[in-house]
Amino acid sequence: MSLQTRWRIRWALLIGAWVLAFIPTLRSAQGTGQSTGQGSGQVTIVRSPEIRTIRVLGPTVLPRRLADMAVSVPVDNPLTIEKVALGRRLFFETALSNDRSVSCATCHEPTRAFADDRPLAVGVFGRVGKRHSPAIINRGFGRVQFWDGRVATLDAQVLRPIEDRNEMDLPLDEAITRLDADDYYRTAFQAVFERPVSAEDLGRALASYVRSIRSGSAPYDRYIDGDGEALSPEQQRGLQVFRTKGRCSFCHREPTFTDERFWNTGVAWIAEGADAGTYRDEGRYAVSRIERERGSFKTPTLREVARTAPYMHDGSLATLEDVVEFYDKGGRPNRHLTPIIHQLGLTAEEKHALVKFLESLSGVVTAR
Repeated sequence: MSLQTRWRIRWALLIGAWVLAFIPTLRSAQGTGQSTGQGSGQVTIVRSPEIRTIRVLGPTVLPRRLADMAVSVPVDNPLTIEKVALGRRLFFETALSNDRSVSCATCHEPTRAFADDRPLAVGVFGRVGKRHSPAIINRGFGRVQFWDGRVATLDAQVLRPIEDRNEMDLPLDEAITRLDADDYYRTAFQAVFERPVSAEDLGRALASYVRSIRSGSAPYDRYIDGDGEALSPEQQRGLQVFRTKGRCSFCHREPTFTDERFWNTGVAWIAEGADAGTYRDEGRYAVSRIERERGSFKTPTLREVARTAPYMHDGSLATLEDVVEFYDKGGRPNRHLTPIIHQLGLTAEEKHALVKFLESLSGVVTAR
C-alpha cells in the first residue's frame, strides 16, 4: 500500500470520528427535534487507581443524574474518538462472521435501540440461540455482561459472540487474519493502537464503541429535571405505580433502570408437561453454581423499553402489557422465586398508566 493511501485511511478514520461525535445515530418519535444538550457534557472515567474527568466531544443526551455517574473504563483502554470510530465500523462488519452474513448490528439494531425484534437471536446459517438479544444502551455504566453475568467487562464480552457457534461462529484467529488482510483495517489498527491487528485490540475498539451508545433526554428525564408537563397526568400516575404498588423500582432502579443484579421471576420455570418442575434455562446458576440463583437472570434496563420488544431473557412476552400482566400475577411460582415477586392486584387503570409511564422512558439514542 502506498504512503498516500495510508494517509487517506488515517484521515478518513479521523473525519469519521468527528462526524460520529456530533451526529446522533437516531432519535425516537418523542425525541425528534429536541436538543440533545441536556447533560453536563462530561463523563467521569474510572481508571484505577485514579479518577479523572474527560470532556465528551459534541452534545450529550445524558440527563444530569446519568452524566454524573462513573463509566468504568479499563486502564489499558482509554476512550478516544478515533478508537470509537474504528469500533463503530467493526460493529457493522460482517467479515467477523463465518459466512460473512452477520455483524454485531444484526442482533443489536440501532433503529431498535440496539436490540432485536426476534424472540431469540439468529446467527450464521440461520442458527437460533437460546436467549433474546438485549438492548446495549448505557452499557458503559454496567457492572456485569450477558443475561447470566458470565463476563465482567465489555472488553471481554464483545469478543464472545464472534466465536459463539450460534452467533458468528468465527475463531478469533481467523477474524484477525481477515482484518489483517484488509488494507483499511491494517492501517486503522496501526493508527489507533500503534501496533498490528490483534484480538485484544479488536475487543478494545468494539468495547469503546459500545460505551459510546447512550440513551437519555426522555420525557421522564425532563420531568425529573423540573419540567412538570413532560409527563402526562396518566404517566405521572404510572410513575407512582412503578415506585410503589407495582414494586418495579426494587430491581429497575433509577436513573439507569437496572440494578445489574440477578433475580428469579419464574420466566424459565416449566410448570406443566413432561419436564414440569425444571428450568428451561438455569441462568445465573450455570455461572455461579449457587443453588438459589438457579433460574435467575440479570435485570435489563427499561430505557427505550417501548422499542425493544419482545421481552424477558427468552423473548417470551410480546408486549409491555404482557409484561405488566405477568408481574401482576406474581410471576411464575417456583422454588427459587425472588421473594419480592408476588401478586400485585393492580387495577386496569393502574396497568394502563404503568405502560404509559414505561413509554416515557424512550428518548434519544446516540452513538459517537
